[in-house]
Amino acid sequence: MRGRWGVRLFEIALILLIVAAGFGQAVLQLWNWLMPPLFGLHSITYWQALGLLALSWILFGGLRGWLRGGHWRHGRSRWEQMTPENREKFRQGMRGRCGHSGPRTVEPKV
Repeated sequence: MRGRWGVRLFEIALILLIVAAGFGQAVLQLWNWLMPPLFGLHSITYWQALGLLALSWILFGGLRGWLRGGHWRHGRSRWEQMTPENREKFRQGMRGRCGHSGPRTVEPKV
């Protein structure tokens, strides 16, 4: 039993290493291809690309759905679980936030 966990842990670590290396290389190539000519920025190294990738994942929540499981795994979405009254209440709240006062009327083009 303990040997299988060790092998499995090694496989996961190896896959994560390969993925990080691939994404780091992709960020490096894209940055050095686009940013210096477009914005006059300096080229970066591989480790700077990996740091930039990690920073973007932290700031923009890149692994949010993977770590805790997305709502798609639970079968039904939150919208589907709402009662018709809750849906209408939600719609009214969104209309108030988005500045819509009522249904839009479309005028025919002449």
